[in-house]
Amino acid sequence: MHKNWNYMIIIGTMAISCSDKSIKNTASWPALTAPVAEKKTHERIIHQDTIVDNYYWMNDYFKKGPDSAEVIAYLEAENSYTSAMMKDTDALQEKLFREMKGRIKEKDESVPYFKKGYYYYTRTEEGKQYYKFCRKKGSLDAPEEILLDVDDMAEGYAYYAASGFSVSPDNKLLAFGVDTVSRREYTIYVKNLETGELLPDKINRTSGGATWANDNKTLFYTAKNPVTLLSEKIRRYTLGLGTGGDVVVYEEKDNTNYIGVGKSKNGKHIMIYSGGTLSSEVHLLDADHPNGVFKVFQPRMKEVLYSVTALADRFLILTNDGAKNFQVMECPLDKTTKEYWKEFISHREDVLISDIDEFKDYIVISERKNGLTQMAVRSLKDGHQHYLDFGEAAYTVYPSTNVEYNTDMVRYGYTSLVTPSSTFDYNMNTKEKTLRKQQEVVGGYDSEKYVTERLFATGGDGAQIPISLVYKKGFPKNGKSPLLLYGYGSYGMSMDPTFNSARLSLLNRGFAYAIAHIRGGEEMGRQWYEDGKMMNKKNTFTDFIDCANYLISQKYTSPGHLYAQGGSAGGLLMGAVINMAPELWNGVIAQVPFVDVVNTMLDDTIPLTTNEYDEWGNPNEQAAYEYMKSYSPYENIEAKAYPNLLVTTGLHDSQVQYFEPAKWVAKLRKIKQGNQVLLLKTDMSYGHGGASGRFDYLKDVALNFSFLFKLEKITE
Repeated sequence: MHKNWNYMIIIGTMAISCSDKSIKNTASWPALTAPVAEKKTHERIIHQDTIVDNYYWMNDYFKKGPDSAEVIAYLEAENSYTSAMMKDTDALQEKLFREMKGRIKEKDESVPYFKKGYYYYTRTEEGKQYYKFCRKKGSLDAPEEILLDVDDMAEGYAYYAASGFSVSPDNKLLAFGVDTVSRREYTIYVKNLETGELLPDKINRTSGGATWANDNKTLFYTAKNPVTLLSEKIRRYTLGLGTGGDVVVYEEKDNTNYIGVGKSKNGKHIMIYSGGTLSSEVHLLDADHPNGVFKVFQPRMKEVLYSVTALADRFLILTNDGAKNFQVMECPLDKTTKEYWKEFISHREDVLISDIDEFKDYIVISERKNGLTQMAVRSLKDGHQHYLDFGEAAYTVYPSTNVEYNTDMVRYGYTSLVTPSSTFDYNMNTKEKTLRKQQEVVGGYDSEKYVTERLFATGGDGAQIPISLVYKKGFPKNGKSPLLLYGYGSYGMSMDPTFNSARLSLLNRGFAYAIAHIRGGEEMGRQWYEDGKMMNKKNTFTDFIDCANYLISQKYTSPGHLYAQGGSAGGLLMGAVINMAPELWNGVIAQVPFVDVVNTMLDDTIPLTTNEYDEWGNPNEQAAYEYMKSYSPYENIEAKAYPNLLVTTGLHDSQVQYFEPAKWVAKLRKIKQGNQVLLLKTDMSYGHGGASGRFDYLKDVALNFSFLFKLEKITE
């Protein structure tokens, strides 16, 4: 072990001694000395403010600086410490892994979808981590073609992700992306589906997806910057021409925008989308003429978002222009700028329009009302509209795979905290719905044994914050039961209630599970998001704390049995709430946590930083700097008792770099008081999303659950 890591195992289990016992520690832990990271002074000076960052050196691994080896040694020391501290749960972790894996149907098949004469589906085999991507021509009784055997392709890789499957219009070629590092940087390959051979063409450093022009030889794709991983250019690639056929057709000048390229469902248009938090822009090209010039649909407008849906006779535009919760406009195919837009579906104060799915005779509109998702079907012939009906208090409905334009059938997914994921086909003409598949829980599952509730906590400013809750029948509401509260609250991403078979292992051992639908998400409309971003970000944290206090007041749990979990921006949430209200939680799980907000947002060489300015602010501006510094978890660590903490990260994470949680843990360990444990687990092979196999991720879940169970003295 490296000499800088003061790491020693003492045999035996005992509570860690500490003079401050203000936070109850219900578990017995091995008496071990944790790693102590070396302090190396680094000054950050900006806006006449000087901050000493003693752990800035941990950034060095990817920069290949002089401290690179030190970084790896520290992370490995922390891993050894975490493993030793959790050693007595090894048997439980293995039991949980097998229990959760045992609920997954190993030999399974997705619901086939039909496109241009073929039924496409994926299937999994017993004992295999990945899947086969297959198709059948004309009928489900036809012979199977295995287009990609991802189980075979992934052999020998610690991480393997295949993505962006795109079949050429003539059904003869398949483009797909592969990432073997877990930094979301893909190489695109093309396979001849008639011969089974890979073409010599290979496109590196892409987002993974490729869009075919109608000539069956031209691909459009999104190229990434090799350092920042920003999506900067859309390129056109012609098969067989190598680098000579690789041409930039669009370059994004605004580094706060994300870009991508796709194709309209009717097959007529190649569409480039450029968008940030506040504004967007679409460019169009006739898919029959790939060497033509893209034409801007409507030049970007300040603080206006829009997206485009192509119908046979017009375009529909989903936009927030003068409509906070979005409205739908329409325009002719040859006159697309704003002066030609006219209202198609009007704005409503209580309904957020989130998406449109187009078909020849219908559109399907995805909406949110009162924090719940809903779907409306609208006839393009007579304008008549109706809603699909659902009967649970808290649920999630969403359009599924709908790739055919000339059909009356829409496929949608439905789930809730107690209802396994279900796939339905709905005939928009006859209004008949057919259940195609419901996720099977191997070993049996009875939804009647579980209860789901929808609650509302009152925020400090009077906001009504939804909470989705699930527990097993018989759960005592006496303030003594354990409860895990999950939250995210950023980017307008809504954390809708969904079923998770692994969660049964938590519920069956007496836990309740709750989701706090806090501001920063979009559950209650666009304003809900805007009230939890930029200079309103602290609402996200106080909402989560208010939800916790409400659950305590209603006797669902108490601070000695309340736990919190969040990942990425939800990890920021975890870091903020333990600074603001450490006494509320007995334990917290922070996954790939974005906790060093100021330093990350000041470093535009870090992947995705500049894309985030409209979400968090640009700290080069003094007001934004001071505000984010006031809540950034890393900046606000104090000498006080914190909850028990399990922090997880991935060395190759491109979204939240490994050094954020590593620095945070090092500084916490130096400053915090109390006898609570602080554990850091770094996966040395994976990135932001964790393991790529369909079972491996359950080992991380087992670790998380075992941490909670240890704190609750649950041993089986």
